[in-house]
Amino acid sequence: MAHSDPKLAKLDPVWSQITDEARVAIADEPLLGGLIHGSLLHHGKLDSALAYRFSQKLASAEMSEQILREIADEAYAADPWLGEAARADIVAVYDRDPACERFIQPVLFFKGFQAIQAYRIGHWLWKQGRKDMSYFVQMRTSEAFGVDIHPAARIGKGIMIDHAHSIVIGETAVVGDNVSMLHSVTLGGTGKEHDDRHPKIENGVLIGAGAKVLGNITVGHCSRIAAGSVVLEEVPPMKTVAGVPARIVGEAGCTHPSISMDQMIGTRS
Repeated sequence: MAHSDPKLAKLDPVWSQITDEARVAIADEPLLGGLIHGSLLHHGKLDSALAYRFSQKLASAEMSEQILREIADEAYAADPWLGEAARADIVAVYDRDPACERFIQPVLFFKGFQAIQAYRIGHWLWKQGRKDMSYFVQMRTSEAFGVDIHPAARIGKGIMIDHAHSIVIGETAVVGDNVSMLHSVTLGGTGKEHDDRHPKIENGVLIGAGAKVLGNITVGHCSRIAAGSVVLEEVPPMKTVAGVPARIVGEAGCTHPSISMDQMIGTRS
């Protein structure tokens, strides 16, 4: 059972909120008691719960839950930033996704959040030089969640991927903090070159559904990419781009489009 010490709750308010919500959820739907206890309340901290969830979702006949759990536990113990980023991601989903009403939803049900946490473990493995294992995590994440992120890609915290179907993020892509994207987004290359060939997405960017950003270009901070756009050129900060190929159609309309999640391009000053 999770620790209920008020000092611990003060230190980790995200985990405290999750455990409170978990108990209410079991009272409301007892048939989910086993899932919620096993995934959340059986653990003393969020990092442990995330490691367990990672192992449950990615285990297969090729790799057991036990081995994956050991890998994830090692990663969270070695790099506290992984847990910090996960907490920021949970808050990001809660704040930006109108379908998210509780902190437990991303951890239990939302494949965008779960895929990002799996990528983070794969990225940790990559940095440790364990590339084949990181490729395995990438493969299973793609199979389980429909999200294909190369383990070498660099992604910040406070990330929200809504619906998270058919997301592709390439090897040399960089995604900053507090970025939001919807389904079918591609951050891809433009050829077979082996050098730096993928986009750099700065902080606070909103990328609409189906948008493709291709090549070693920078999308400036707090900009918006309209749904279905194909971005082939640099995007200045705090602009809205739309079209195929994408062109600047106005200002972003707010200081943090990735938080407001306003995808209407309309008429902007």
